[in-house]
Amino acid sequence: MNSKRRATLSDVAREAGVSPVTVSRAIRHPEMLSAQLRERVETTIRALNYIPNHLASALASTRTQIVGVIVPSLTNGVFDDYLGAIQDVLNPAGIQVLVSNVRYSVEQEERAVETLLGYHPEAMIMAGVDQTERSQQMLRGSGIPVVQTMDVTDRPIDLNIGLDHSAAGYAAVHYLHAQGHRKIAHLTARGDPRARRRHAGYQKAMDDLGLPTAGLVALSPRTSDVAMGGTLFSDVLAEDPNVSAVFTCNDDLALGTLFECQRRGMRVPDDVAIVGFNDLEFCGASVPTLSSVSTERQKMGTWAAQSILEIIRGSGKRPAQRSVDVGFSIITRGSTRLPAATTRDAKKFS
Repeated sequence: MNSKRRATLSDVAREAGVSPVTVSRAIRHPEMLSAQLRERVETTIRALNYIPNHLASALASTRTQIVGVIVPSLTNGVFDDYLGAIQDVLNPAGIQVLVSNVRYSVEQEERAVETLLGYHPEAMIMAGVDQTERSQQMLRGSGIPVVQTMDVTDRPIDLNIGLDHSAAGYAAVHYLHAQGHRKIAHLTARGDPRARRRHAGYQKAMDDLGLPTAGLVALSPRTSDVAMGGTLFSDVLAEDPNVSAVFTCNDDLALGTLFECQRRGMRVPDDVAIVGFNDLEFCGASVPTLSSVSTERQKMGTWAAQSILEIIRGSGKRPAQRSVDVGFSIITRGSTRLPAATTRDAKKFS
């Protein structure tokens, strides 16, 4: 066989001395063949480096064994945990996960939806609930299960699991206020609608408490990183050097704020208290450790994947609870003083 030509199913059948149907069964239903025959076909497949044409199989069977997942970032640790949970459920079931990174762009997300649906996935999982109207139309018209995650919405496309980010931001401010802080800053960066909702929660809490926010909010149009936390905190200190607490829209900014405090000789939490968001692994390893709003991202990924698996492989019915608010909790560590005063318990899954 020409080594430059991709091996076909017929090539495998000819080399193994079996019919193409037998090769297909060895790939899709190996339990139907004897151990000896299955080994012969598998040996030939490896020798020829044969890769099955899943699109052709899908056209014949209407099953692709593919689930599409769209996330805004592949460098953010939040989505690493989330994707791992999805794969831990779907991969053992023989379903491959196709992931598209749309870099916090709804336009890129729209193109990704169209592209992934072109592969005829058996389901789609979306990080977020703020798709464009066209994306929503394509997903609703696909006829497959769609799970929107990471946020909550009153109008889900199909299934929804997430948390109320505005409520979480609101709770973080009240947590710091309960410790006696009145000048509470908020640092945020160019981000997704979830970060904007956290800021809205911060602003509402400050308004409700009668606390001014002038000079206490620092925003960057760029995607956040650790260094940005120090830059934004410096901007706030230039406006008001008497800041006593900082709530950041994510843990990267919180860590950068901590580093800037250390550069300036400011003690944490004695001079400045810090609360991050997401409770990434490094929060428990920094010195001092960082308090953070903990999000149940692994549970979101697991619930989304299990719900899809039940629909496409099991009963075919949606879960009784089609919209789940997993809640959040404030994890107290060394960057704040008092035990967490505000916790929203996760609702039980159906």
